[in-house]
Amino acid sequence: MLIEDDAKALHLLQHISYYRLSGYWFPLLKDKKQHLFKENATFNTAFKLYCFDRQLRQMVLSEIEKIEVAIRAKIVFIMAEKHGPFWFQDGNVFKNLIKHANSLSKIGEEFHRSDEEFIVAFKDKYSDELPPGWITMEITSFGTLSMLYKNIKPGKEKRAIAHHFGLSDSVFETWLHSIVYLRNVCAHHTRLWNRAMSIRPQMPRNPHKTWLKNPSVSTNRTYFILSMLLYFLQTINPKNSFSERLNKLLSEYSNVDIKALGFPGDWKEEKLWGN
Repeated sequence: MLIEDDAKALHLLQHISYYRLSGYWFPLLKDKKQHLFKENATFNTAFKLYCFDRQLRQMVLSEIEKIEVAIRAKIVFIMAEKHGPFWFQDGNVFKNLIKHANSLSKIGEEFHRSDEEFIVAFKDKYSDELPPGWITMEITSFGTLSMLYKNIKPGKEKRAIAHHFGLSDSVFETWLHSIVYLRNVCAHHTRLWNRAMSIRPQMPRNPHKTWLKNPSVSTNRTYFILSMLLYFLQTINPKNSFSERLNKLLSEYSNVDIKALGFPGDWKEEKLWGN
């Protein structure tokens, strides 16, 4: 591999690490076992891939925040309206009592660990084991919230939550799990651009909103999960600019092979992507 600037390369290796950066020169290898690079492979090319991936993760994390907040709000409203403010403690609401007990244990740990001002004020004023759901769910991890939803008994409320976002409850359940996984990938700064996701969300059969026309795309690639975000944003932020910003990012990094993200050849024909 050609290193154009030794001092810059050394600085980046010291502050990003060889191991992290090596993931971005893997596509530049012609012989991955012998670690032989293709002709004209450069350190700067690998670093540009790293920069693209970092900006992609930042963009995705910003949209996940909006989606997470909206999902929290809808779960709390629908469940509290039907089952009261302490619905999440009611074992009758859930399918598996052991999983429910595990979720409650995690919620309790998060509550006792929290130093949020509204939690401190609640502890000073009340002796309840946990606050009402609209307070407790604000400090509950997204992963725990996902498990709570998965464990809710099938019924009108579970369907209503999913239908608000244009999905069946079974598909919404897998998408929620996938977004938790995606959130962790982005928060821990691990590679996203060419990742094969270990969590495979379901392909919706009868989506209520604009969705992909191409049913053959792989559900464990970055393209599919980015499409999921766009689908949610139709409900949460209909005037979002996510598609435009992603297109701009791809234009800025023309060296990025979009096939590595799972983009099909006809993706620009998809209405979902504003094309």
